[in-house]
Amino acid sequence: MRDFLIDTNIWEYWFNEAKEPEHSRVLQRVGELKRRCEKEKAPFRVWISSMTWGELEYGYQVQKDKERSLEGPFRHFVHSIAPKEYPIDKHVLRDYGRIRARLFEKYGPKDKKKKSRRPEQLIDPVTSLQLKTQENDLWIVSQAITRNFTLVTNDRRSLQPLLEVTDNELNIKNWAEESK
Repeated sequence: MRDFLIDTNIWEYWFNEAKEPEHSRVLQRVGELKRRCEKEKAPFRVWISSMTWGELEYGYQVQKDKERSLEGPFRHFVHSIAPKEYPIDKHVLRDYGRIRARLFEKYGPKDKKKKSRRPEQLIDPVTSLQLKTQENDLWIVSQAITRNFTLVTNDRRSLQPLLEVTDNELNIKNWAEESK
């Protein structure tokens, strides 16, 4: 069984009972997967991206004081699941560069695609808006591809440009959607 790289929104649904019906769906999927792993005598492994930790931290920093009361319980919850943290490493950097280059070729402005440009002129040649994807999503997808993880997210629509340029390298699941 593949390992799972859990995106920010799925962590929130998994933790927050107020996020119904997604909370119940995530709990159901986690339970099913854990039972399957036990039956197959395989570990149930979840990972958290360093980018996801950053998104979560940002979310807490911008909340109003009255809402910060969830910060401690949420941190405790994530740590109780004991996900392995997946940092950015040299292997992820290669996949990131390859995928961003494909996005640039597909969505980048034509005037920025001059063949005569030197590498130092290509540092941040286009914005995430022009590439049609968020920078953090690009890093998280790169991590999932590098380690052949299943990315668990509820952001499939925003990931569509990345799916178009990754040639089916990315396996995505959505534990928050209704079962079919």
